Amino acid sequence: MGTGFVMRYLWSIPAAVVAWFVGGFSATYLKGLPEGTTAFVPLRVDLLVLGGFAGGVLAGLLIGRIRIAVPIVLIVAGGMWWLTGNSFAERNLLITLLVASALGGAFGAWGSRSTVVAAFALALPVAWYALRPAEQLADWKWLWQLNGLLVGAGLALLLYLACWKRGWRSASYWLPLAAAYLVCFGLVDAIQLVSRQSGKPMDAVGNASTEAFFQSFEPLLREYWPWMVVGVLLAIPMVALKLRALPPPPPPADPYADRSNDAVLSEDLDWIDEQEPRRRLLARRDPVT
Repeated sequence: MGTGFVMRYLWSIPAAVVAWFVGGFSATYLKGLPEGTTAFVPLRVDLLVLGGFAGGVLAGLLIGRIRIAVPIVLIVAGGMWWLTGNSFAERNLLITLLVASALGGAFGAWGSRSTVVAAFALALPVAWYALRPAEQLADWKWLWQLNGLLVGAGLALLLYLACWKRGWRSASYWLPLAAAYLVCFGLVDAIQLVSRQSGKPMDAVGNASTEAFFQSFEPLLREYWPWMVVGVLLAIPMVALKLRALPPPPPPADPYADRSNDAVLSEDLDWIDEQEPRRRLLARRDPVT
């Protein structure tokens, strides 16, 4: 058991480091950097919060233990910040990245034991990635269909993940999970608006982010509700096929398997198993005359 424990972390920790970067910052890093620079990501609050949380969730899912996942993601976040030449004078942004990564790692490690928790933790990263094509393809003809497909597919994936271990018993969490998924779209809009209004008074930023949070639900429900219904209908056969592919559960253990038959019979029937005494034949006697 000790060897298996060590071997698990020999592959899960490097995989978690790669997942933290790929799941959280790869798209921004590969597209947003000018040539010849070594900066980690543009110093924006939305990228640090959303990217750190997304990468932390994936890293925590791979590692599976909170006491190991949280220090690992903190070391990776701080080390990446230092290796790419970002200044430690930007203390607020560094703390934002560390806190988001640690929270994501904790939720991811907790979610490796309960897939319902994992689905709730992944709702924010899935919502963030579902909105990213809209930021790059503003004038594309099929943008509505692409966004709707991503929103519906993300919801189906979350509902499917929630039922991964417990099956249909976790279907009772589908409604709050769908509500949390919608709330995450509002959170993404609010965080992105806060990053664009840096330097303004806190009251104005807070009011604007709150307004953006509540205003994000109306167009989402008005335009993409058919795709969300499709996502729910798609999740139902996905869960059914997954449960059908599982092997049948083992039969219940027999509590009397290690006992003899005498343990089952009552005491008044014990004579059945007793050996009869050997009968002796007596010699015939002549009658007395």
